[in-house]
Amino acid sequence: MTAQTQPDTIRVATVQYGLRGLSGPDAFERQVDYFVTSAADYGCDFILFPELFPMQLLSSGERLPAAEAMAAIDAATPRFAAFMARLAQQHRLNIVAGSHPVRIASGATRNRCHVFLRDGTAHHRDKLHPTPSEREAWGIEGGTARDADVIPTDCGPIGIMICYDSEFPELPRRLVDQGAEILFVPYCTDDRRGHLRVRYCCAARAVENQCYVVTAGVTGNLPNVFNMDIHHAESAILTPSDMPFARDGIAAEVTPNTEGMAVADLSMTDLRRARASGAVRNLADRRLDLYRVDWID
Repeated sequence: MTAQTQPDTIRVATVQYGLRGLSGPDAFERQVDYFVTSAADYGCDFILFPELFPMQLLSSGERLPAAEAMAAIDAATPRFAAFMARLAQQHRLNIVAGSHPVRIASGATRNRCHVFLRDGTAHHRDKLHPTPSEREAWGIEGGTARDADVIPTDCGPIGIMICYDSEFPELPRRLVDQGAEILFVPYCTDDRRGHLRVRYCCAARAVENQCYVVTAGVTGNLPNVFNMDIHHAESAILTPSDMPFARDGIAAEVTPNTEGMAVADLSMTDLRRARASGAVRNLADRRLDLYRVDWID
């Protein structure tokens, strides 16, 4: 789809996913199917799931040590990917499927976000900035420059920032310079402080890049899954802070720490008008004669 034929209004849904123990993968898939079906019923173009929500798949057995847990969630990936790809095509919407640890060919472990498009194609992006907890508890390593590239969709290029990635402004600037107008941020935070780090940074990213930012977090707990302790989430769809948009820069949000979904229509015309003639024009007013960010590809 060319820029001329991309929709002006893009409807997005963000899922605030409630973690709890499961009897097995069938129960997990029923819950995911419920949210995807609901988003499709609302006519959404995208649905975003949170970071690490597939770790719920480990809750049906005994608590595993870190290495065994990483092997188990990696082993669950093929079924997860096939299921999500089928839902995307069946319901004709694009699924940003949160993230979870996977083993790559080198034997290293990455925190990977899979994206399943309604045209049947699939992409992935790895978290660039693992947290200290991810590195120490699970041995997660960061991705490469390839993971800082946009993903082409029928609604235009999109960007992925996984949780902590949103706290580094260089990544979203690169994604926006590549054409992204919507950034998706699956996240998983333990308390309100952690949540607010992500929330404040995502709001800043929306302002400084004059783009939309969609966040999705987990709530609840998984007592028998290693390093999945307490959780705090207030998933939201954020906008720039300017006249065409919501007064507080929040198009929609989910009630804190409850399972649910928020939906909003995002106007590409309003976004482009703000970039060209808004009260502030952050992208146009950059001093590229004084500073820049160079990426090593």
